[in-house]
Amino acid sequence: MDDKAILKEYMLREIDIVQDIIKRMAHNSFMIKGWTITLVVATLLLKGAKIQVLIAFIPLLVFWFLDAYFLWQERMYRKLYDWIINNRLKTDKDLFNMNAYRFKDEVQPILKTMFSITLGWFYGSIAILTIAYAAILFLINQ
Repeated sequence: MDDKAILKEYMLREIDIVQDIIKRMAHNSFMIKGWTITLVVATLLLKGAKIQVLIAFIPLLVFWFLDAYFLWQERMYRKLYDWIINNRLKTDKDLFNMNAYRFKDEVQPILKTMFSITLGWFYGSIAILTIAYAAILFLINQ
């Protein structure tokens, strides 16, 4: 086999690995969203002090950040995927190097990712509904 054929074989293997990583990140994001809704609703259903509404923000903020972290990593792996597609047939540099952090300067920071359209709307709407629920509880108990 010539060098191009070997590099093409490596490229296909690397692409498969990166695609599997991206799938896992997307699955993690899906699971986090489900756990967020479950824990926020469970916290709001607790009977007791008005502090339950404030406690509901703990899982909301933690999972919001965690989801942003996974989306941030997924974006870096997409950059790695693009790099492999564009460069693997030209060089064997960074062969099977799955460290996507080398692309961290090419993607938005985590905090900006938290307020991206997809995450901002999802978690922001839960936060707004939780605040509305808190306001209703406050008005009823006055």
